[in-house]
Amino acid sequence: MKSNVGGIDRVLRVVVGAVLLGLAAKGIVGWWGWLGIVPLLTGLVGFCPLYPLLGLNTCSLKKAKRVDQ
Repeated sequence: MKSNVGGIDRVLRVVVGAVLLGLAAKGIVGWWGWLGIVPLLTGLVGFCPLYPLLGLNTCSLKKAKRVDQ
């Protein structure tokens, strides 16, 4: 499993997920608030299974130098 979620994206996912879970735990929002587990987990793990299907990747990869032979 290759990382495909970048830094800012990861932070936003963790924050949004935690806020949704907190609101759901306090009863402020309905059952859908428990869906906050999805962005929280994808942010913590660094992989979003939907991104490859959509052709997205927010993770900045270091480019290897090409060596001509």
